[in-house]
Amino acid sequence: MTSRIILPQVLHDRLKEGEPIVLIDVMVDDHFRAVHLPGAINVCVYETIFLDNIAGLIPGKDAEIVIYGSSDRSLEAATAAEKLVGAGYCSVSVLQSGLKGWKASGYELEGEDIGIVDRVEPVLTYEDTRYSVDTGQSIIHWFGRNRNTTHHGTLRVYSGEIGIRDGKIEGAFEIDMTSIRDIDLEGDPLHPHLIAHLKSEDFFFVKLFPKAFFTIRSADQIEEVPSSLPNFRVNGIFEMRGLKNDIEFLATASPLEEGFIKIEAHFDIDRTRWGVLYGSSRFFEHLGYHLVYNPISLQVRLVAGPGVEKRGTQAGAG
Repeated sequence: MTSRIILPQVLHDRLKEGEPIVLIDVMVDDHFRAVHLPGAINVCVYETIFLDNIAGLIPGKDAEIVIYGSSDRSLEAATAAEKLVGAGYCSVSVLQSGLKGWKASGYELEGEDIGIVDRVEPVLTYEDTRYSVDTGQSIIHWFGRNRNTTHHGTLRVYSGEIGIRDGKIEGAFEIDMTSIRDIDLEGDPLHPHLIAHLKSEDFFFVKLFPKAFFTIRSADQIEEVPSSLPNFRVNGIFEMRGLKNDIEFLATASPLEEGFIKIEAHFDIDRTRWGVLYGSSRFFEHLGYHLVYNPISLQVRLVAGPGVEKRGTQAGAG
């Protein structure tokens, strides 16, 4: 059994004739309050208890149900239909083109902000200005792996500045390599040995190179991208252990309240490009349990605002 498609005109005429149809808006509640079809009820499909909520409203599974979402581009209605059919509901239809199709057909809508139907997702814009990195809120998570396990921890951003000009981002940052922290072995007797090893010349040699540096060479905005996807392509120079190499990655820049911005990025680097050779099968043979994979995964979160730098503040791991 599958769901069916119902045209806006057919639904409109059947509702006008008073047929017993359960009309369900499956979008989030604040969107439902802004705009919905007359007579619709709201059951958000993103809720993990979606089917429980449906069962509380519709005791029997023979009722005729029509569900709708935003538009044909968005999958919330198709997702809800699949869940309902899978749960045994016998008569499930999806409104073709959703709210946008209903509006395009000239039919009435209700809500606090009906104009939201015609509103496109705004393109983020950033004023030309300079920001200082808030080192209290900024953090770098790292992940390293071998055959048996994954170690993960954090690094602090020591200082940094971001400039925005003509929609492009520039900036430079200092990373405090002496702040390296491991999380997974905390409380284990081996924890201090791991930290000492990471700080030694086998890995990051922090006694001689206490800081790493990243300089943005270019950061170009990716146009017309959904808000859940990265919106900047970043190219820059990363210096660690005295060696400089180009890196490129995607990042998501988001405006926050009070003039702050947040930049998130997730990417891998090959540690051997910066002379971190310990345990690499590219340079050593017969490593046994000393084998360490070359990629290090980095998860970067930078928060910046005008004049808010807090150099040396301990950043949390969250």
